[in-house]
Amino acid sequence: MKSIHSLSMVALSITAAAVLTACSGGNDVATGPAIDLTNGRGTLVANPPVVLASFPTAADFNGALSASASGRNLLALAGTPKCGINFHYMEYNTIGALNEATNATGGIMVPTGTDPACSGARPVLLYSHGTTVEKSFNMASPANGEAGLVAAMFAAQGWIVVTSNYVGYDASRSTYHPYLLAEQQSNDMIDALRAARRSFANIGANDSGKLFLSGYSQGGFVSMATHKAMQTNYSSEFKVTASGNMSGPYSLTKFFQTVFAGGINAGATVFTPLILTSWQKAYGNLYNTPSDVYEAPYATGIETLMPGALTTTQLFTSGKLPTKLFASGPLVTPDPSLNALFAAGIGTPNLIKDSYRQAVRSNSAHPLFAAAAKNDLLNWTPTRPVAMCLGAQDPTVFGTNTSDAAAYFASKGASSLVTVFDLENAATVGPALAGGFAQFKAGAAADPSLGASAAERVLSVYHGGLVPPFCSLAVRGYFQQVLAAGL
Repeated sequence: MKSIHSLSMVALSITAAAVLTACSGGNDVATGPAIDLTNGRGTLVANPPVVLASFPTAADFNGALSASASGRNLLALAGTPKCGINFHYMEYNTIGALNEATNATGGIMVPTGTDPACSGARPVLLYSHGTTVEKSFNMASPANGEAGLVAAMFAAQGWIVVTSNYVGYDASRSTYHPYLLAEQQSNDMIDALRAARRSFANIGANDSGKLFLSGYSQGGFVSMATHKAMQTNYSSEFKVTASGNMSGPYSLTKFFQTVFAGGINAGATVFTPLILTSWQKAYGNLYNTPSDVYEAPYATGIETLMPGALTTTQLFTSGKLPTKLFASGPLVTPDPSLNALFAAGIGTPNLIKDSYRQAVRSNSAHPLFAAAAKNDLLNWTPTRPVAMCLGAQDPTVFGTNTSDAAAYFASKGASSLVTVFDLENAATVGPALAGGFAQFKAGAAADPSLGASAAERVLSVYHGGLVPPFCSLAVRGYFQQVLAAGL
């Protein structure tokens, strides 16, 4: 499994020579930023935040994208930029899993230029990124592939984009990342937005008051959790215009039931320790020691392995992680087309001990399921428009997460507020978008570097490479419709 930002199909590689850096005065004692050391939640440490890169005009940004094949592919999907972009890097204060004070970093993308779309009051997109194992991940840098995708899709079209790297990444002091911990991750995003707003007057960001939330994979979960938190806990401070949540694991209880029964998703040996470490930090009762859960070659150091210095590929090639989750069956195969996928997660060497697996499977009240239930997002009813986008054949985050969330919202009378985009279904996304997605799938199937068979090649890049740009395009169109309708 590759992390989103490492995939060439959506990567935006801007070399140092192409990046037009602009100092914000941070190195000038007389004109440098104001420093706030009060450590309160949502505090922006340095205001204004430094500019990491600047593309003053749409032509500058277009030229940087056009310099690479991946950038040209992205342009073909996202459209010609209307705006240049200033990429700001910020540090802010927030909280960890136990409400302990900590810090995180993130980015603010501010549109620039003379096009009417780039000036005046602009909508704000609060964007949550997908899973990555590398601690150095930085959404404030245009050289980051996921940041480049969001910049091309939104900031270059006139959106002010606020992102977080999350607690545990980049310059965060935290020694762990609260992965899929709904309350903490939503608080983290809320604090990032609070901090960013403190800088808007100093960096030329004119907030229209229209607030949109989006994210992909882990970020899809985080964006929905943030929507829920803003509606239920922070309604006097934040007014969500709409959210567009992409390929997120919203139905965590069912997801874990499926995986532990043998329906093993692609990348499970990466996701599982991230989740277990996070929930162990938060609740303290999933295990006594890592050796209760993990086979001996992997137990030592696994709680600090991710995020870290190694890439996903290096985690496997160095022997830090195996590719198999469980040593043996049983397998859950409700769909025969998934037999090969599920079987790929079974064998030796394996990550999870059979004793722990059986303890979980035999106890519906096991602390793992209790933790999943606490973070499940099928427990609220949106009062503002919600879009969910997916590819129905996703081997990493199963499509049932989206269908179950849509069914739950409908059962609560919110079906009129919920729109589902399935890239495999032209009736939901339109023939042009569905056709483009099918074309990219065909290209992946024909690429021998991605695997031995056509099916294996598509599965290897489906979640991390094929779906993100097309879902981003669908969500952007949805947001534009919400704006046009004045909702």
